[in-house]
Amino acid sequence: MRATRSRRAAIALTGVLALFLSACSGGDTGESGPADLKMALWSSNKDHLALLKKVGDAYVAEHGDTVKSITFEPVTNPDYIAGLTTQIAGGDIPDLAWIPEASGPEFVDAGVLHDVRDTLKGTDGYKLDDILPAALAPWQDDKGGVYAYPFSNSPFALYVNEDLLKTAGQPDVAALVGTPDYTWQKISDIAAATHGKTKAVGLNIPTFNPTNWSAVTMLAGGWGATPWSEDGSTCEFASPEMTEYLTWYQKQISRGAIPAVSGNAEPAAFASGDVAFSIAQLSQSGSLDDSFKWSFLPLPAGPKGYHPIVGQAGVSVLERGTHKEQAADFLAYLTNPTNAELLAQFFPPPRKSLLNVETLAKAAPKLSPEAIQSAIIDVVPEAKVKSQHRVLSQFSDKVRAGLDSVWSGGDVKAAVTGICEQISPTLKG
Repeated sequence: MRATRSRRAAIALTGVLALFLSACSGGDTGESGPADLKMALWSSNKDHLALLKKVGDAYVAEHGDTVKSITFEPVTNPDYIAGLTTQIAGGDIPDLAWIPEASGPEFVDAGVLHDVRDTLKGTDGYKLDDILPAALAPWQDDKGGVYAYPFSNSPFALYVNEDLLKTAGQPDVAALVGTPDYTWQKISDIAAATHGKTKAVGLNIPTFNPTNWSAVTMLAGGWGATPWSEDGSTCEFASPEMTEYLTWYQKQISRGAIPAVSGNAEPAAFASGDVAFSIAQLSQSGSLDDSFKWSFLPLPAGPKGYHPIVGQAGVSVLERGTHKEQAADFLAYLTNPTNAELLAQFFPPPRKSLLNVETLAKAAPKLSPEAIQSAIIDVVPEAKVKSQHRVLSQFSDKVRAGLDSVWSGGDVKAAVTGICEQISPTLKG
């Protein structure tokens, strides 16, 4: 099912990108008078929607001469990008949209998103330079255009079930942080031992399934590996570094440190208490209670050092929306320093001025100030966004198919060589 959705999403995305490339530019060609704006969302969380409505209503109250209403509409398709692109291809184009980082470069390259740099820079008090350069870079082109505000800039961290480790007779992992022993190898050794003694899951990546293979390859930076070159033109899956990493990962599956891939089975939940380690973002803390003792730590180091990672989502103005000017102005209002602090209740902010314990504690009240400092504030400025590519939808399913044998114990070198043979023509364009 998930692989089928991936193929459908790729087809839908390819189709909508072709539509944008072939169609003339849209723009503010709609009816005269105040606009009705619409923003497409991935989230249907009632608290998220209530906050957005509050900000939207305040904007309309101040700008009623140009905007008379703002509607926030969750996309109901379980595959958000497939739903959004199908909606756009059908002519129902929102003025603004929530864009996940994996689709950002492809949307920018195809002209789907509108450059809002001048609007943001020209808005009094906006402070565009307050946004972390590393957070903004994935949403810029080579001319400095800005195509989204990365409202969610959330680092991946390691959740640790301290009670489960104690039951299994394992060491205090928090005490290893900052020492040479805090490595993926040490964590996987502890995970394997815990699984062996308790039958609980050792090290889990809850967002991973064969379709979302980047949830595994994102960790390869600790081995000095990347899936493709920085300019995106050369496949690096068959590099010695990526081969070493995937061989290591495969070994962890075989010895029980990492659970075996089981088709469409739902991943074990850390909140169940039956998982020793979980690689996840800040939002997972909301599902946890006091039923077991847990900690939130920065990711360990690999053989080539520490490689912090963030996942992002941006909010963008669509190039073919009917009311680009009004939508861009609302985007500047929604993400100004004051409202960015409101959004930080739910989403780790990209603004330097908001990277403090007081602000982030609102988004994660269950985390200690020390955990927020070490696993978020100290990490975010240097963290890298998961690998992106401007034509990802055209080859992602080929990577998925190639990695299937890795998850099932097959020859890693043959698998990665095959992946590069499959995707290199696409990467080279």
